[in-house]
Amino acid sequence: MSYDLMVFEPASAPADHDEFMTWYRAQTEWAEDHAYNDPKVSTPRLSAFFHEIIKQYPAMNGPYGVEELDDEDEDDALVSDYTVGQSVIYIAFAWSKAEGAYPEVLRLATKHQIGFFDVSSNNEEVWLPDGKGGLAIVHKA
Repeated sequence: MSYDLMVFEPASAPADHDEFMTWYRAQTEWAEDHAYNDPKVSTPRLSAFFHEIIKQYPAMNGPYGVEELDDEDEDDALVSDYTVGQSVIYIAFAWSKAEGAYPEVLRLATKHQIGFFDVSSNNEEVWLPDGKGGLAIVHKA
């Protein structure tokens, strides 16, 4: 089981919660015509986010994937699975890393002024840039 978060281009996502969830489900069908492990298919802000987050949580695969995993217990590994679309990056972390992954992804989403969605939360909280350099929850279940 993984702990999943997603960042996205704010202009690409609907503002209404139900419409957002429909858009989210469509995005995660991974129907775009490209490989989903290379950030160059994404927007500049999402790509910049990707290059920062992999410094702390290395990519499991793709052109930026780690060469070889240590013999760490799989659940303790910082290595994470990134699925990169044109307007979203979906990240699957080891569940044991949730406590550190959430604030780091939120911090970098704020820095790069991109949307943030806590996929693993029951609240379905969606965060967007607030126009003041921060992010704010704009809707939830």
